[in-house]
Amino acid sequence: MAETSLAMHPPLAILPVTDAALWEAARALRHRVFVEEQACPPEEEWDAYDWPTDQGRTCRHLLGFEGERPAAVCRWRPVEAAGETWAKLERFAVAPEARGHGYGRAMVEAALADARREGHTRFMLYAQDHLRGFYGTWGFQASGDVFWDVGIPHVKMTLEG
Repeated sequence: MAETSLAMHPPLAILPVTDAALWEAARALRHRVFVEEQACPPEEEWDAYDWPTDQGRTCRHLLGFEGERPAAVCRWRPVEAAGETWAKLERFAVAPEARGHGYGRAMVEAALADARREGHTRFMLYAQDHLRGFYGTWGFQASGDVFWDVGIPHVKMTLEG
């Protein structure tokens, strides 16, 4: 891990995914949590935003390390909604053995900070419904009805500021 960490939440170091090795680690963690643990169909987990930068990737992945072990991952990307640009936070996952240490919270804070550094002031996410209180601690508010995505109830949440 020669890169400069975006955030430190002892003992989690959060880095931007900038090379093939970090991407493979992020991909493996997402596969483990979403495909294996939550039974998300692989074709639903991976999308065009996940392609490497030189192939048109339009999102930013962050990877949290506990020591040398990948422990948490997320991504964010700019989206257009109602004529405005929002940063959409997505794909938050923490390895099962790393849960309970505040790593999910650290990843949300790192994603918000990273998107703010890029000039974003409006944020959205599609939260698994049981996590709406978690995201509410940052001021995210539910908007609209609960909807089902890959067999899991979700709710759209937004934050301005």
